[in-house]
Amino acid sequence: MAITGLGPHGERASAPERVLLLPEDMARARASGFRVAIVLHTVASDWAKQQLSGIVGTLGDCGIAVIEVVDCAFTPEVQIEALDRLIGEAPDAIISLPVANSKVAAAHARVAAAGIKLVLLDNVPTGLLPGKDYISLVSADNFGLGKIAAEGLSPHAPHAAEIGVLGYDADFFATNEREIAFVKWMQVNRPDLNLRIRRFSTLADAGRTTDALLADHPGLAGLFVVWDTPAIAAIKALRASDRGMPMVTVDLGHDAAIALAAHEPLVAIAAQQPFRQGETAASIVVSTLLGRLPPAWVALPGLAVTSANVVECFQTVWRMPAPREVLQKLSLVRATT
Repeated sequence: MAITGLGPHGERASAPERVLLLPEDMARARASGFRVAIVLHTVASDWAKQQLSGIVGTLGDCGIAVIEVVDCAFTPEVQIEALDRLIGEAPDAIISLPVANSKVAAAHARVAAAGIKLVLLDNVPTGLLPGKDYISLVSADNFGLGKIAAEGLSPHAPHAAEIGVLGYDADFFATNEREIAFVKWMQVNRPDLNLRIRRFSTLADAGRTTDALLADHPGLAGLFVVWDTPAIAAIKALRASDRGMPMVTVDLGHDAAIALAAHEPLVAIAAQQPFRQGETAASIVVSTLLGRLPPAWVALPGLAVTSANVVECFQTVWRMPAPREVLQKLSLVRATT
Protein backbone atom coordinates (compact mmCIF):
# COMPACT_ATOMS: atom_id res chain seq x y z
CA MET A 1 0.00 0.00 0.00
CA ALA A 2 1.17 3.52 -0.82
CA ILE A 3 1.97 6.00 1.93
CA THR A 4 -0.50 8.89 1.60
CA GLY A 5 0.79 11.27 4.27
CA LEU A 6 3.89 13.43 4.55
CA GLY A 7 6.41 13.59 7.36
CA PRO A 8 6.55 16.43 9.93
CA HIS A 9 8.80 18.48 7.64
CA GLY A 10 6.98 17.55 4.44
CA GLU A 11 9.19 14.54 3.76
CA ARG A 12 8.18 11.71 1.46
CA ALA A 13 8.21 8.40 3.27
CA SER A 14 10.89 5.76 2.82
CA ALA A 15 9.96 2.10 3.08
CA PRO A 16 11.30 -0.02 5.97
CA GLU A 17 13.12 -2.16 3.39
CA ARG A 18 15.54 0.77 3.00
CA VAL A 19 17.02 0.00 6.41
CA LEU A 20 17.14 -3.79 6.41
CA LEU A 21 20.21 -5.21 8.14
CA LEU A 22 22.57 -7.64 6.45
CA PRO A 23 24.24 -10.50 8.35
CA GLU A 24 27.55 -8.65 8.24
CA ASP A 25 25.89 -5.57 9.79
CA MET A 26 24.62 -7.66 12.68
CA ALA A 27 28.05 -9.25 13.12
CA ARG A 28 29.74 -5.84 13.26
CA ALA A 29 27.20 -4.63 15.81
CA ARG A 30 27.71 -7.70 18.01
CA ALA A 31 31.43 -6.94 18.12
CA SER A 32 30.93 -3.32 19.16
CA GLY A 33 29.27 -3.51 22.59
CA PHE A 34 26.67 -0.82 21.90
CA ARG A 35 24.19 0.31 24.60
CA VAL A 36 20.72 1.74 23.92
CA ALA A 37 17.94 3.22 26.09
CA ILE A 38 14.24 3.34 25.19
CA VAL A 39 11.89 6.12 26.35
CA LEU A 40 8.20 5.48 25.59
CA HIS A 41 5.00 7.42 26.15
CA THR A 42 3.62 4.32 27.88
CA VAL A 43 4.47 0.65 28.15
CA ALA A 44 0.93 -0.35 29.15
CA SER A 45 -0.83 -0.41 25.78
CA ASP A 46 -0.88 -3.36 23.38
CA TRP A 47 0.70 -1.12 20.74
CA ALA A 48 3.60 -0.19 23.05
CA LYS A 49 4.21 -3.81 24.03
CA GLN A 50 4.42 -4.87 20.41
CA GLN A 51 6.67 -1.95 19.46
CA LEU A 52 8.95 -2.68 22.40
CA SER A 53 9.11 -6.35 21.47
CA GLY A 54 10.20 -5.50 17.93
CA ILE A 55 12.85 -3.06 19.15
CA VAL A 56 14.33 -5.24 21.89
CA GLY A 57 14.30 -8.42 19.82
CA THR A 58 16.13 -6.82 16.90
CA LEU A 59 18.68 -5.12 19.13
CA GLY A 60 19.22 -8.42 20.94
CA ASP A 61 19.88 -10.18 17.64
CA CYS A 62 22.60 -7.59 17.07
CA GLY A 63 24.18 -8.03 20.50
CA ILE A 64 23.10 -4.56 21.64
CA ALA A 65 22.21 -4.13 25.31
CA VAL A 66 19.01 -2.27 26.22
CA ILE A 67 20.10 -0.56 29.43
CA GLU A 68 16.70 0.90 30.38
CA VAL A 69 13.07 1.17 29.25
CA VAL A 70 11.30 4.26 30.60
CA ASP A 71 7.51 4.52 30.91
CA CYS A 72 6.67 8.25 30.75
CA ALA A 73 2.95 7.72 31.45
CA PHE A 74 2.14 10.43 28.87
CA THR A 75 3.79 13.01 31.16
CA PRO A 76 6.26 15.53 29.64
CA GLU A 77 7.99 16.20 32.98
CA VAL A 78 8.73 12.49 33.43
CA GLN A 79 10.18 12.31 29.93
CA ILE A 80 12.37 15.38 30.42
CA GLU A 81 13.79 14.00 33.68
CA ALA A 82 14.43 10.61 32.08
CA LEU A 83 16.25 12.05 29.08
CA ASP A 84 18.47 14.28 31.21
CA ARG A 85 19.32 11.36 33.48
CA LEU A 86 20.06 9.08 30.53
CA ILE A 87 22.37 11.68 29.00
CA GLY A 88 24.53 11.26 32.10
CA GLU A 89 24.61 7.49 31.53
CA ALA A 90 25.91 8.08 27.98
CA PRO A 91 24.26 5.29 25.98
CA ASP A 92 25.23 5.10 22.33
CA ALA A 93 21.65 5.78 21.25
CA ILE A 94 18.21 6.61 22.63
CA ILE A 95 14.91 5.64 21.01
CA SER A 96 12.19 8.03 22.17
CA LEU A 97 8.51 8.61 21.55
CA PRO A 98 8.05 12.30 22.45
CA VAL A 99 4.91 12.78 24.55
CA ALA A 100 4.50 16.42 23.53
CA ASN A 101 6.01 18.87 21.08
CA SER A 102 7.25 22.15 22.54
CA LYS A 103 7.49 20.98 26.16
CA VAL A 104 9.98 18.18 25.49
CA ALA A 105 11.86 19.78 22.57
CA ALA A 106 14.81 21.14 24.56
CA ALA A 107 15.39 17.85 26.38
CA HIS A 108 15.50 15.92 23.11
CA ALA A 109 17.83 18.51 21.61
CA ARG A 110 20.18 17.98 24.56
CA VAL A 111 20.42 14.28 23.65
CA ALA A 112 21.85 15.05 20.22
CA ALA A 113 24.06 17.82 21.62
CA ALA A 114 25.59 15.24 23.98
CA GLY A 115 26.62 13.11 21.00
CA ILE A 116 23.98 10.43 21.59
CA LYS A 117 22.18 9.14 18.49
CA LEU A 118 18.44 9.90 18.75
CA VAL A 119 15.79 7.95 16.85
CA LEU A 120 12.20 9.12 17.24
CA LEU A 121 8.93 7.20 17.14
CA ASP A 122 5.68 8.72 15.86
CA ASN A 123 6.35 12.36 16.79
CA VAL A 124 8.98 15.09 16.31
CA PRO A 125 9.24 17.85 18.95
CA THR A 126 8.93 21.44 17.82
CA GLY A 127 12.00 22.84 16.06
CA LEU A 128 14.00 19.59 15.84
CA LEU A 129 15.47 18.75 12.44
CA PRO A 130 16.55 15.39 10.96
CA GLY A 131 20.29 15.00 10.54
CA LYS A 132 20.89 17.70 13.15
CA ASP A 133 18.80 17.01 16.24
CA TYR A 134 17.67 13.46 15.48
CA ILE A 135 18.55 10.71 13.05
CA SER A 136 15.20 9.52 11.80
CA LEU A 137 11.50 9.31 12.57
CA VAL A 138 9.74 5.93 12.39
CA SER A 139 5.97 5.83 12.31
CA ALA A 140 2.89 4.46 10.67
CA ASP A 141 1.28 6.41 7.83
CA ASN A 142 -0.99 8.20 10.28
CA PHE A 143 -2.70 10.26 7.58
CA GLY A 144 -3.44 7.00 5.79
CA LEU A 145 -4.83 5.51 9.01
CA GLY A 146 -7.32 8.35 9.29
CA LYS A 147 -8.45 7.77 5.70
CA ILE A 148 -8.84 4.03 6.32
CA ALA A 149 -10.97 4.74 9.38
CA ALA A 150 -13.21 7.14 7.43
CA GLU A 151 -13.63 4.66 4.60
CA GLY A 152 -14.55 1.98 7.14
CA LEU A 153 -17.22 4.07 8.85
CA SER A 154 -18.80 5.66 5.78
CA PRO A 155 -20.91 2.66 4.64
CA HIS A 156 -22.46 2.48 8.12
CA ALA A 157 -23.31 6.20 8.37
CA PRO A 158 -26.87 7.19 7.35
CA HIS A 159 -27.38 10.15 5.02
CA ALA A 160 -27.05 13.55 6.75
CA ALA A 161 -26.18 11.90 10.07
CA GLU A 162 -24.14 13.39 12.90
CA ILE A 163 -20.77 11.68 13.37
CA GLY A 164 -18.63 12.11 16.46
CA VAL A 165 -14.86 12.56 16.31
CA LEU A 166 -13.06 11.87 19.58
CA GLY A 167 -9.59 13.37 19.23
CA TYR A 168 -6.58 13.84 21.50
CA ASP A 169 -6.13 17.32 22.97
CA ALA A 170 -2.36 17.42 22.58
CA ASP A 171 0.11 18.74 20.03
CA PHE A 172 0.95 15.27 18.81
CA PHE A 173 1.81 14.57 15.16
CA ALA A 174 0.39 11.04 14.93
CA THR A 175 -3.08 11.69 16.33
CA ASN A 176 -3.31 15.10 14.66
CA GLU A 177 -2.67 13.48 11.28
CA ARG A 178 -5.34 10.83 11.86
CA GLU A 179 -7.97 13.37 12.82
CA ILE A 180 -7.11 15.69 9.92
CA ALA A 181 -7.28 12.84 7.41
CA PHE A 182 -10.57 11.49 8.79
CA VAL A 183 -12.23 14.91 8.64
CA LYS A 184 -10.83 15.70 5.19
CA TRP A 185 -11.98 12.37 3.72
CA MET A 186 -15.49 12.85 5.11
CA GLN A 187 -15.69 16.44 3.85
CA VAL A 188 -14.74 15.32 0.34
CA ASN A 189 -16.57 12.00 0.12
CA ARG A 190 -19.46 12.41 2.59
CA PRO A 191 -20.28 16.12 2.68
CA ASP A 192 -23.79 15.22 3.85
CA LEU A 193 -22.43 14.19 7.26
CA ASN A 194 -22.13 16.62 10.16
CA LEU A 195 -18.96 16.06 12.20
CA ARG A 196 -19.00 16.81 15.91
CA ILE A 197 -15.48 17.02 17.30
CA ARG A 198 -14.47 16.65 20.94
CA ARG A 199 -11.01 16.02 22.40
CA PHE A 200 -9.88 14.34 25.62
CA SER A 201 -6.78 15.61 27.42
CA THR A 202 -5.89 12.36 29.23
CA LEU A 203 -6.86 8.73 28.85
CA ALA A 204 -8.79 8.98 32.12
CA ASP A 205 -10.96 11.67 30.49
CA ALA A 206 -11.89 9.66 27.38
CA GLY A 207 -15.02 8.14 28.88
CA ARG A 208 -16.23 11.45 30.35
CA THR A 209 -15.57 13.23 27.06
CA THR A 210 -17.64 10.58 25.29
CA ASP A 211 -20.47 11.14 27.78
CA ALA A 212 -20.36 14.89 27.13
CA LEU A 213 -20.38 14.35 23.36
CA LEU A 214 -23.42 12.06 23.63
CA ALA A 215 -25.24 14.53 25.88
CA ASP A 216 -24.65 17.46 23.54
CA HIS A 217 -25.51 15.49 20.40
CA PRO A 218 -28.17 12.90 21.20
CA GLY A 219 -28.67 12.18 17.49
CA LEU A 220 -25.10 10.92 17.04
CA ALA A 221 -25.04 8.00 14.58
CA GLY A 222 -21.35 7.08 14.44
CA LEU A 223 -18.02 7.65 16.18
CA PHE A 224 -14.32 7.81 15.32
CA VAL A 225 -11.76 7.57 18.14
CA VAL A 226 -8.10 8.29 17.38
CA TRP A 227 -6.70 5.11 18.94
CA ASP A 228 -7.91 1.93 20.55
CA THR A 229 -7.29 2.55 24.27
CA PRO A 230 -9.63 5.58 24.49
CA ALA A 231 -11.92 3.76 22.06
CA ILE A 232 -12.43 1.01 24.64
CA ALA A 233 -13.32 3.70 27.20
CA ALA A 234 -15.77 5.16 24.69
CA ILE A 235 -17.36 1.74 24.17
CA LYS A 236 -17.93 1.45 27.91
CA ALA A 237 -19.54 4.89 27.92
CA LEU A 238 -21.83 3.91 25.04
CA ARG A 239 -22.90 0.75 26.81
CA ALA A 240 -23.48 2.56 30.10
CA SER A 241 -25.79 5.02 28.33
CA ASP A 242 -27.48 2.20 26.39
CA ARG A 243 -26.44 3.76 23.09
CA GLY A 244 -25.51 1.77 20.04
CA MET A 245 -23.78 3.16 16.97
CA PRO A 246 -21.10 2.09 14.47
CA MET A 247 -17.62 3.03 15.57
CA VAL A 248 -14.10 2.97 14.10
CA THR A 249 -10.66 3.46 15.60
CA VAL A 250 -6.93 2.99 15.04
CA ASP A 251 -4.81 0.08 16.36
CA LEU A 252 -5.69 -3.58 16.58
CA GLY A 253 -5.28 -4.14 20.31
CA HIS A 254 -6.59 -7.24 22.09
CA ASP A 255 -9.84 -5.68 23.36
CA ALA A 256 -10.44 -3.83 20.11
CA ALA A 257 -10.04 -7.05 18.12
CA ILE A 258 -12.67 -8.75 20.29
CA ALA A 259 -15.09 -5.84 19.89
CA LEU A 260 -14.53 -5.85 16.12
CA ALA A 261 -15.15 -9.60 15.89
CA ALA A 262 -18.42 -9.12 17.76
CA HIS A 263 -19.32 -6.18 15.49
CA GLU A 264 -20.45 -4.26 18.56
CA PRO A 265 -19.89 -1.45 18.18
CA LEU A 266 -16.63 -1.48 16.19
CA VAL A 267 -17.16 -2.02 12.47
CA ALA A 268 -13.63 -1.29 11.23
CA ILE A 269 -10.12 -0.63 12.51
CA ALA A 270 -7.18 1.07 10.84
CA ALA A 271 -4.30 -1.00 12.19
CA GLN A 272 -0.69 -0.02 12.62
CA GLN A 273 2.09 -2.59 12.50
CA PRO A 274 3.89 -1.81 15.77
CA PHE A 275 6.08 -4.91 15.84
CA ARG A 276 7.46 -4.12 12.38
CA GLN A 277 7.78 -0.45 13.35
CA GLY A 278 9.86 -1.52 16.35
CA GLU A 279 12.06 -3.73 14.20
CA THR A 280 12.53 -0.81 11.80
CA ALA A 281 13.48 1.63 14.56
CA ALA A 282 16.04 -0.82 15.91
CA SER A 283 17.47 -1.37 12.42
CA ILE A 284 17.89 2.39 12.02
CA VAL A 285 19.75 2.56 15.35
CA VAL A 286 22.11 -0.20 14.25
CA SER A 287 22.69 1.37 10.82
CA THR A 288 23.39 4.74 12.43
CA LEU A 289 25.82 3.32 14.96
CA LEU A 290 27.63 1.59 12.10
CA GLY A 291 28.12 4.93 10.36
CA ARG A 292 25.28 5.02 7.82
CA LEU A 293 22.72 7.84 7.50
CA PRO A 294 19.16 6.48 7.28
CA PRO A 295 16.20 8.29 5.66
CA ALA A 296 14.64 11.16 7.62
CA TRP A 297 11.22 9.46 7.76
CA VAL A 298 10.45 5.76 7.49
CA ALA A 299 6.75 4.89 7.48
CA LEU A 300 4.70 1.72 7.31
CA PRO A 301 1.23 1.53 5.73
CA GLY A 302 -1.87 0.82 7.76
CA LEU A 303 -4.10 -2.22 7.43
CA ALA A 304 -7.87 -1.97 6.84
CA VAL A 305 -9.38 -4.46 9.29
CA THR A 306 -12.99 -5.67 9.50
CA SER A 307 -14.61 -8.70 11.09
CA ALA A 308 -14.04 -10.50 7.77
CA ASN A 309 -10.23 -10.35 8.02
CA VAL A 310 -9.58 -9.67 11.72
CA VAL A 311 -8.03 -13.12 12.31
CA GLU A 312 -5.46 -12.78 9.52
CA CYS A 313 -4.70 -9.15 10.36
CA PHE A 314 -4.24 -9.98 14.04
CA GLN A 315 -1.65 -12.57 13.01
CA THR A 316 0.10 -9.99 10.81
CA VAL A 317 0.19 -7.33 13.53
CA TRP A 318 0.84 -9.50 16.59
CA ARG A 319 2.83 -12.39 15.08
CA MET A 320 0.66 -14.83 17.02
CA PRO A 321 -2.75 -16.50 16.63
CA ALA A 322 -5.87 -14.44 17.23
CA PRO A 323 -7.23 -14.71 20.79
CA ARG A 324 -9.77 -17.43 21.48
CA GLU A 325 -12.32 -14.73 22.34
CA VAL A 326 -12.03 -13.34 18.79
CA LEU A 327 -12.69 -16.74 17.24
CA GLN A 328 -15.61 -17.35 19.61
CA LYS A 329 -17.20 -13.98 18.82
CA LEU A 330 -16.86 -14.61 15.08
CA SER A 331 -18.46 -18.06 15.40
CA LEU A 332 -21.33 -16.62 17.43
CA VAL A 333 -21.98 -13.83 14.92
CA ARG A 334 -21.93 -16.26 11.99
CA ALA A 335 -24.29 -18.61 13.79
CA THR A 336 -26.86 -15.84 14.26
CA THR A 337 -26.72 -14.39 10.74
